[in-house]
Amino acid sequence: MTFPAAAPDRALTRDLLREHLGELSGEQLLIGLDVDGTLVDHDGTMSPAMREALRAAAAEHTVVIATGRSLGATVPIVEAAGITRGFAVCSNGAVTLEMDPEAEGGHRVIGTRSFQPGHALRTLREVAPDAHYAVEMADGTFHATAGFQDASFGVEAIESDLDTLLELEAVRVVVHVPDLSPQEFSEVIAESGVHGVEYSIGWTAWLDMAAPGISKASALEELRERLGIDPSRTVAVGDGFNDVEMLAWAGVGVAMGQAPQGVKDVADVVTESVYQDGTVLVLESLRG
Repeated sequence: MTFPAAAPDRALTRDLLREHLGELSGEQLLIGLDVDGTLVDHDGTMSPAMREALRAAAAEHTVVIATGRSLGATVPIVEAAGITRGFAVCSNGAVTLEMDPEAEGGHRVIGTRSFQPGHALRTLREVAPDAHYAVEMADGTFHATAGFQDASFGVEAIESDLDTLLELEAVRVVVHVPDLSPQEFSEVIAESGVHGVEYSIGWTAWLDMAAPGISKASALEELRERLGIDPSRTVAVGDGFNDVEMLAWAGVGVAMGQAPQGVKDVADVVTESVYQDGTVLVLESLRG
């Protein structure tokens, strides 16, 4: 359901965005955009205005879709946005794609960062025995414990027992405990003392783990260096705790209106919510 903002609030948001982004208008930028809660709502719907603004931005700047989604769940969003050339960061920075219409499937993998999750999974099994586990491989396939499937995987996970998962090399590990609240799950993770991997807890009792030092920000920084774009000419928009590093990394970090306060605190400016096309306002502020 869409909840329109009052006109004065929207006008104020536009003014704040112009204040932070106005000097970048007309420059060639690197723009990192989260997907869920930023480009699409939590039902997976992208508004027509968002689609139009995204395509216009991609024609003028280097737009990088930066998401926790796997390769298989990211490519359809990039295609829907009409981005045929450029880059995408998947799996919270563990996989980077270059979009190329001449490549098989319209893209090629140009970077992966994998790790051995066995120790972390063994530790978590002790404190969360009822959790569901999934391991994402570098080729985009998933192995998951019985009954664990999710649209964010982009493919059907191969059912595997936890002992098998312990031995795999992963680009991302997902841990989900359906019966716990995010706060309860955070306490479980703290109790586990899991270390050696990066992790972020989202809107539900859901944990994403990646290799040490890997985040959306680390992948975007590699792309920035590759493209020779000045750090001050970078913008990022997101709404989740897995976006915090990205927002802090960007020359201008923008939090969505519905983001938790902890995410807003890291950002330079806050836009409207995804239901009010907050990202459209950001992209409009950057038009040359």
